[in-house]
Amino acid sequence: MKHLSKVYSAELLGIDATLIEVEVDINVGLHSFSIVGLADKATNEAKERVSSALKNSGTKPPNRENRKITVNLAPADIKKTGSQYDLAIAIGYLLATEQLKEFDTSNKMFVGELSLDGGLRPISGALNIARMAKRHGFKFLFLPKQNARQAAIIDGIQIIPVENIETLMLQLEDKAPVEVQTVTEFIPSYNEAIVDVGDIKGQENAKRALIVAASGGHHMIMSGAPGGGKTMLAQALISILPPPTLHEAIEVNQIYGAAGLLKDGEFLSSRPFRAPHHTASPISIVGGGTNPKPGEISLAHRGILFLDEIPEFRRDLLEALRQPIESGTVNVSRVKNTISFPAKFSLVAAMNPCPCGYFGDPEKECRCTANEVFRYQKKISGPLLDRIDIQIEVPRVKIDELRSAGKSAEGDAVRRAVQKARGIQEERFKKVNMGILLNSEMSSKQVDVLVRLDDSAEKFLKSVLDKAFLSARGYYRVLKIGRTIADLDGREQVSDDHLGEAFQYRVREAVM
Repeated sequence: MKHLSKVYSAELLGIDATLIEVEVDINVGLHSFSIVGLADKATNEAKERVSSALKNSGTKPPNRENRKITVNLAPADIKKTGSQYDLAIAIGYLLATEQLKEFDTSNKMFVGELSLDGGLRPISGALNIARMAKRHGFKFLFLPKQNARQAAIIDGIQIIPVENIETLMLQLEDKAPVEVQTVTEFIPSYNEAIVDVGDIKGQENAKRALIVAASGGHHMIMSGAPGGGKTMLAQALISILPPPTLHEAIEVNQIYGAAGLLKDGEFLSSRPFRAPHHTASPISIVGGGTNPKPGEISLAHRGILFLDEIPEFRRDLLEALRQPIESGTVNVSRVKNTISFPAKFSLVAAMNPCPCGYFGDPEKECRCTANEVFRYQKKISGPLLDRIDIQIEVPRVKIDELRSAGKSAEGDAVRRAVQKARGIQEERFKKVNMGILLNSEMSSKQVDVLVRLDDSAEKFLKSVLDKAFLSARGYYRVLKIGRTIADLDGREQVSDDHLGEAFQYRVREAVM
């Protein structure tokens, strides 16, 4: 009589899944049912769920077995969290007690939470697990029916939707047909933005800056009096970003799946827009926690992170953004390991120039003292500001402009221009095989290689650098923005016009 079985399941570590072996051993002795292998409380409670589910599915459950049952989740040094091991434990137990005919378990993976009647409830991270299963050469992934459509976006592995234990047992014994989930078709879409760029009246300079930021994935900060339209501009930015590619969408869905933010079977096909409140904690923004989860900067991956009233955010939180802005990843360190979350987001920030909001306003007098203005503006440190590519003033819109008719077709034209510029960048980086997608992602070495200046641009750079102070980082960011503007114009070389526009985005009087 067989007493030992081994099946495979998975654990989420950050946004990646790792392979877990579920070993079930039946031994002589008084009844006991124990789960070993660094299992948390939710995983340990699988004993009760599995027993009730198997009893209500017409099989002999573990709590009726007068023997010692040991479930080992290996490797033992990885903490096991959650309820996704229920299905694997149940199948392993049925194999070990010979209530289920033996089958090849080496090419099959089982994940899912059992309900007490034997049905399956959805889990988090189905897409992450499907990618890992394919990477390890598994042919079949058995998971709850609600998760099947989401996991089936990964081609090359057969996703088997499971409704309950009874049906699964019949399928594994070849007594019932196995229904394989069809591969989910990916249909990219624009973000359903609250504001379309064509709805914004006036602010032509700010809208031009939006187009440049969207085309190259550049960070941007807007400063101006209250009511000038800074928030509307930020909300409109997401409406002109092109839909994500399949690879980008999978990255985004992996992050949302690891954070437990995807509804049953949901697959996000548009770019994210995250706008956390200024009372948010550093962990909620950057990520982490006892069981590290992605923060807002990772949830904004390949999309927009909007920080409204940025001086109101905690100083330590803002400083924590410096490393992710530079590297595109955030590292959460723990005693046993370090988990990396992707964070290639575009930071868009808005602020008033002073506490009352009217410093420098031509129409309304500022009531703040010089010291109050200085302290307010210094809440954003120089090193953080230096990392923000585009820094613009947003003046108040005149009443005549507000009453004028909007340009209904402008939004479509802007989207086409941004899409074209991004296509040029994609082709350029594909030729040199650098593994990046946007101009903002270029390193200084890559800028030196790929940003080609014509003679007029070289002369412009020499004259400007003699008169204006730019850090080395600022210099390279001007070149990146210039490259993006040239892409918008469809030019292979960057000219003095492109650099002149790029340079004006780095010069601000209100915040320095």
